[in-house]
Amino acid sequence: MLLRFDSVVAGYGRGDILRGLDLDVPEQAVTCLVGPNGAGKSTALKTLSGLLKPRAGRILFEGDDIAGLSPARVLARGIVHVPQERSLFPLMTVWDNVLMGGHSMRDRGAVRRRAEALAERFPIVRERRNDRAGELSGGQQKVVEIARALMLRPKLILFDEPTMGLEPKTRHLIFETVARLHADGHTVLLVEQNARAGLAAADHGAVLDGGRVAIAGRGADLLADPRLGELYLGGSGPTANGSGGMNSPA
Repeated sequence: MLLRFDSVVAGYGRGDILRGLDLDVPEQAVTCLVGPNGAGKSTALKTLSGLLKPRAGRILFEGDDIAGLSPARVLARGIVHVPQERSLFPLMTVWDNVLMGGHSMRDRGAVRRRAEALAERFPIVRERRNDRAGELSGGQQKVVEIARALMLRPKLILFDEPTMGLEPKTRHLIFETVARLHADGHTVLLVEQNARAGLAAADHGAVLDGGRVAIAGRGADLLADPRLGELYLGGSGPTANGSGGMNSPA
């Protein structure tokens, strides 16, 4: 396992959202977290990336306990977090936003070479490089965020509801991008509001409820598990709710 949450407790103020989270994330695979609102999905990512400090438990990455490290030190370990909120600098160009992803690299020539390689991989970066990031659509901005996240050649990429608020065609583009990352050997931990689409794109999945894992397994197996339909898809089977989403927003 590349990553393991071991009895992690974390939350905000005096309230605990994660209440003993145990979760394994295998290397070079896509793992998707789904569950109702308040289940702890985004909290898990924030605790992993250093934005929240756990009250108890361990977060093992490559065998080392990184629980409580600062975001900068977590980033230095090779973990990048693409947040739910748009995080580009809207008045800066697309190109400068991508370059910002390599801010911690000392070799500026290497930064530019890496950005050029990503521009070939992500056409939107090449085609709109001189445009202000704020002029892009929501989906285009998300793709640029992903390109920026790859500047440091991360070992683990965290996505927090990357398709939130996007139209169906654009959501498909984001899932295609995740599939390409997987094909290239990246490890992805994905939080997704659309349970069906997220699990269909994942090798492994986990359904969170009350800050713990309620069901875990292969993505395809979870889609076929009647408990998923009964508890989270609003019906009596895995095909309930034709939209593929949950009754409660993620």
